[in-house]
Amino acid sequence: VANTGFLSLCAHGRVTGLAVEAGAALSHVTPVCGGRTLRKGSRCLGVAGEQLTSHLHELLLQSPREPSVLQALTKKVLTRLKEQCCYVSLDFEGDLRESDSHRPARFQTPDGHWIILGKERFCCPEPLFQPELLHHSCPGLHQLAGQSLRTVPDHARRHVLGNIVLSGGSSMFPGFPERMCLELNFLFRGAGVHVEVLANPKRGTAAWAGGSMAASLTSFQHTWMTKGEYQEHGAEYVHTKF
Repeated sequence: VANTGFLSLCAHGRVTGLAVEAGAALSHVTPVCGGRTLRKGSRCLGVAGEQLTSHLHELLLQSPREPSVLQALTKKVLTRLKEQCCYVSLDFEGDLRESDSHRPARFQTPDGHWIILGKERFCCPEPLFQPELLHHSCPGLHQLAGQSLRTVPDHARRHVLGNIVLSGGSSMFPGFPERMCLELNFLFRGAGVHVEVLANPKRGTAAWAGGSMAASLTSFQHTWMTKGEYQEHGAEYVHTKF
C-alpha cells in the first residue's frame, strides 16, 4: 500500500514535490518531502472524471440538438466523447463571451449519429477549477494546490514548488497543464517565484508506473506484508503494517 501522490512523483523521478492528481472518482493534492507524505497538507476535491462525464451529458441535453440521440448515450460513449473532444480553456469567461473563440468538434456515436460540440468542449472540465459549477462549495484544484504548498515547511517549499507533477486521466485534457500553471503563478504572484508544472505525456497512468518503480527499490522491500504474515494475523494486519 502506497500513497498515489508519492507514486506519481516516483514516476517523474522525484521523491520531493507536489502531486496534483485528477483521477476518475476523486482529485487529490499531495505534498511529499523526501519520500514522506505530508498529511496535513493533503487536500481532496470531489470533482473528477466521473462527475465531468455526467456534467458533459447534462450540458449536451441542454442544447437543442437531437434529444433522443443524446439521451441514449452510454457512460462509455460519453467518456470517449469527453476524452476526444474536450479541453481546458485558458480564459473561461472570455471564451463564454466570444462564441467565435472556440472551434466546434464532431463526434460519431457507435450507431452512426454525429454529435456537434460547441462550448461544451471547454465547459465540461471547468468544474476542476470552478467546483461551484457542480454545486460544490470547496475551492478549485489550483486553489487546493496553493493551500497545500503553503503548509510545506519554509526550507522545503522552494524545492517542492519546482517539482509540481500532474497525474491521473482527468489531467490529460489539452490545456490542463497550461491552465494549472497560469492559476498557480497568479496565486503566488509577488512571492518571487515562477511556478512550472511537469506534465508527462503518460501521466494518465503515472501512479501505476510509479508503483512499479517504487516496488523495485531496496528501501521499499521492508514494507511488504508477506503471505505468512497475512495468514497469521489476517486482513486487519494491514493497519499495523502500513
